[in-house]
Amino acid sequence: METVSVDLIQQLRDLPHRPGVYLFRDRFRRVIYVGKARDLHRRVSQYFHPSRIMGADLKTRALVQSIAELETHVVRNEPESILLEGRLIKEYRPRYNVSFRDDKKFLLVRVDMEEPYPKFQLTRMKNEDKARYFGPFAYPRALRQTLSLMRKKFGLRSCRPEIPGEKEYRHCLDEVIRNCSAPCVEKITRAAYGERVRQACDFLEGKTREMQESLQEAMIQAAGRKDFEKAASLRNLVEDLKTTTRPARKFFGSLPSTVVPEKDLEALRDALELAAVPLRIECFDISNISDTHSVASMVVFQNGRPAKPSYRRYRIQAVVGQDDVGCMGEVIRRRCRRLIAEGTNPPDLIVVDGGKGQLGAAVRELKTAGWGNVPAIGLAKLNEEIFRPGRPEPIVLPHESGAIRLLQRVRDEAHRVANGYHQLLMKRRMEMSELDSIPGVSAVRKRALLKQFGSVGRVAKASVAELANVTGVGEKVAAVIAGYFKKA
Repeated sequence: METVSVDLIQQLRDLPHRPGVYLFRDRFRRVIYVGKARDLHRRVSQYFHPSRIMGADLKTRALVQSIAELETHVVRNEPESILLEGRLIKEYRPRYNVSFRDDKKFLLVRVDMEEPYPKFQLTRMKNEDKARYFGPFAYPRALRQTLSLMRKKFGLRSCRPEIPGEKEYRHCLDEVIRNCSAPCVEKITRAAYGERVRQACDFLEGKTREMQESLQEAMIQAAGRKDFEKAASLRNLVEDLKTTTRPARKFFGSLPSTVVPEKDLEALRDALELAAVPLRIECFDISNISDTHSVASMVVFQNGRPAKPSYRRYRIQAVVGQDDVGCMGEVIRRRCRRLIAEGTNPPDLIVVDGGKGQLGAAVRELKTAGWGNVPAIGLAKLNEEIFRPGRPEPIVLPHESGAIRLLQRVRDEAHRVANGYHQLLMKRRMEMSELDSIPGVSAVRKRALLKQFGSVGRVAKASVAELANVTGVGEKVAAVIAGYFKKA
C-alpha cells in the first residue's frame, strides 16, 4: 500500500458493500480499466493487498502501478453492473480490458405486433421501427432458456416465415408435442394468438410470479419423488427466469445514480428558507487530531456537484492547540480576504462542519468582512442537526430528504479532503530524518542511503568507503555525512 496515495486509501475505505462498476484512471486521467463487482468494497480493495500484488501477473502489476484515480458507480444488482461495464468499456476502450472491446452488443428480444402472427426473435440491434424491444439482457444462456419456456407456456411459434402455412406445418413438431398453438393451420384464431403474444410481453416485463410458483411446486414434487435430476432442472429454470426478468436499467443515457442534484438543491433552498437555489456551496472542515499539523479543507459544490479544481487546503497558523472554533474562524477569515482581494463574489451558501461554536466563529468573520448577509449553517455529525445563526433550535430533516443527503455529501467530501491532508503531512513528518539536516544530502540521496543501509543508525555507523559506494553519493558527500555523525 506504500505506493497508493492517501486520498485513494481513504476512498477505498469508504467504498460501499454494494454491487457496482469501478473505473481506474492513470495520472493523465485516462480510463485504463473498467470492472464490475458484486461487492465494490471487497473487490476493489483486493487490487491493493500486498500479498495479491506479489502473486499477480505482470499485466495486473502494471495496471496497479498505473492507477492514480478511482471512480465508482453503484447499481442495484449484478445484471445492471454487467450492462454498465459493457457500455463503459465500449465508450472508453481501456487498454487493460479485453472483453466488450469489439462491436458485439447485448441481446435484445424483438416482436413486431403488426405481423399477422408475431414471433419473438433475438437480435443485437435496435432499429427505428414499430416493433417492441425487450432488454438488453446480460445473460444469453438464461435468456434463451426463458424464451423456450415462454414459448411452451403460451404456445408461440418459433418458425421463421412471416405467415406460416401448410408446408411449414408438415415439417413442424412443435404442435405435435403441444409446444405451439399452430396458428398456421388455424387451430387458433388470429385474435386469440395475438392475446397470447401480449401475455408473453407482460411475461418478459417481469409478470412471472404465477410461473415461478408453478415451477417451484413442480420442483418440490420432483424432489419428493426422489427425481433429483428433474428437480435440479426445474430449479435451474426458476433461476433463469428470475435472472432474465429481473428489472435492470439499460444505461443508454447518463450514468446511473440515485442522486438528482437539481432536485436536492431545490429541497435545500426550501428547507433553509433561502431566497434562491444555492448554486455554489463552500464547505469547511477542521482536522485537528493532535497539536501538530492542524489543518482545514474547503470543498466547493457547483450546481450540486463537486468542483474539485476549486478545492483548497489550509495549514492552521495562528491557533495553538486543539481549538476547532478558533481554527474555523481563522480559515473563514483567510477565505474572505482571498475572495475580496480577487474581487470574487461570495458563495451562495457556507457550510461548516460543526455546531453552534464553529458556526458562530464563521458568522463573526463574515460580518467583519462585510458579508454578514451570506447564508451560513453548521452541520453537526451526531444527529445531522442543522444550525442557523440566531436560531436557538436546530433543524432535523428526514434521512430520506434530498436536502440532507446533499449536505451530507458536501460535508463528507470536506471531511475526506481534510483528513487526507492531515495524513499526508503526518506521513511527510514521519519521513523526515536526521539526514535532512546534512548539507548535500538531497531527497534522492536520502532514499538511496536508507535503501542501502536500512536505517539512519546504520548510516551513522558506516565508513566513508561504504557510504561512497551508494549510488549518487560519491566520496565528497560521503565524507560530509561521516563527519556530521562523528561530531554528533
